[in-house]
Amino acid sequence: MTTPFLGLAAAAQLWSLLIISVELLGILVAVHALMNVRSDRGTTAWCVGLVAMPLIALPLYAVFGRSKFTRYREIISEAFDASRSRSHPLAESVTPYQVKFEEPPESPEALLAKLSPFSFTRGNQLELLIDGEATFAAIFGAIRAAQRYILVEFFIIRDDELGRELRDLLVEKAADGVEVYFLYDRIGSKKLPTAYLQTLQQAGVQTASFGPPRRRLDFFHLNFRNHRKIVVVDGATAFVGGHNVGDEYMGRKPKFGAWRDTHARVSGPAAQDCQRVFLESWYWATRELPTLEHLDTPPEYRSDCKALVLATGPIRGSDVCSLAYKALINSAKRRCWIASPYFVPTASIMDVLQYAALRGVDVRILLPAKPDHMTVYLASHTYLESLEAWDIKVYRYEAGFLHQKVILVDDALAGVTTINLDPRSFHLNFEIGLFSPAREFVDGVAAMLESDFASSRQISAGAYRSRPLHFRVAANVARLFSPVL
Repeated sequence: MTTPFLGLAAAAQLWSLLIISVELLGILVAVHALMNVRSDRGTTAWCVGLVAMPLIALPLYAVFGRSKFTRYREIISEAFDASRSRSHPLAESVTPYQVKFEEPPESPEALLAKLSPFSFTRGNQLELLIDGEATFAAIFGAIRAAQRYILVEFFIIRDDELGRELRDLLVEKAADGVEVYFLYDRIGSKKLPTAYLQTLQQAGVQTASFGPPRRRLDFFHLNFRNHRKIVVVDGATAFVGGHNVGDEYMGRKPKFGAWRDTHARVSGPAAQDCQRVFLESWYWATRELPTLEHLDTPPEYRSDCKALVLATGPIRGSDVCSLAYKALINSAKRRCWIASPYFVPTASIMDVLQYAALRGVDVRILLPAKPDHMTVYLASHTYLESLEAWDIKVYRYEAGFLHQKVILVDDALAGVTTINLDPRSFHLNFEIGLFSPAREFVDGVAAMLESDFASSRQISAGAYRSRPLHFRVAANVARLFSPVL
């Protein structure tokens, strides 16, 4: 006859074995983190958490600990190798425009050219699009004029007034016989209703979501996002920048008020490189490569305007995004101005910012005054003292919510991108940027940022130190999560 005491003993023994097993698993996974997590701070945080609190840390590591998007590079290479007859003419169409570099090896142009899979090309036309009205007027105008195909890729697409305007316009063009491909990020657009997609599909629009390779692994790939915003029309015109598709980007949401953002339009060979980036994402999502006509008769050079498309992502062996920003900051001789809605820099980015300031470079960081992600907003305050010590100026934009992602280096180069100054953009997201040394483009970005600084307030470490204790504690706790913010 089994006594209650024996039953309790067996349960206690089973519970002890379970605890020991979880602890051993935590130690094993900590070894994995030690070998695979990219940042020293992130490695330390994961190892301590996995050993000390495995029950909590193990599921978090399964979702947020990964820094590689499984087999992306191999699958994309397979796609273009298998479809070389279609993709080769696409790549060849920009060859006559490619720039043979004669720039000094330390120039920002030369450094970016080494990091990008694409080359600088001549013969482009660039237009700076400031805020939502200008951006979507230009995008919708180009879509209305499309003759052959339209490629649309956004991180966030909402079923609101702006989202429905885009949907209805794409339905209209599909009815006219224009091929339309519509790609959205599965995480960023998680609230996009099925009915929205069905309306597009019923009209003949090809739709797909960007995500992990096998749905059964969705949970373990939540940390990776396709943060790109790309529209390509007929392979000749492309749009890249900070805007997603939602009413807030038009300043229609009272919570944020005026929305400060920047996009860029490029017509010419660089648009073909934007198209190539879209095709890679589309193939990942669908395992199909659309048949798109390349430019059979490339247009004559309409300008000497050079532009480069930089596409980055969490691909094994690749840390291009972080390297690109370090290279640009290190190349600055007179000024380096960066606008970003989120500022949670890695230790290495802080080093190059401080080194630039030490060399006498005018380093300025433009951030929003009002938060949309409180944890990131809180964490950003903890860097003020280290920045101020080296005379790096930090501004908070007060005329609305600032969401643009822009960098300006001297009078030499400017970039309009989807890249935030945080570990997520540098190591985890798929991002894209359009960079150019063209004087008119660089001067336009400089004038735009000067106007933004005039609508901003410079902040100091003293202002942060004068905050209530609970705010400073919350800010430092938020910073602990910086590797996954």
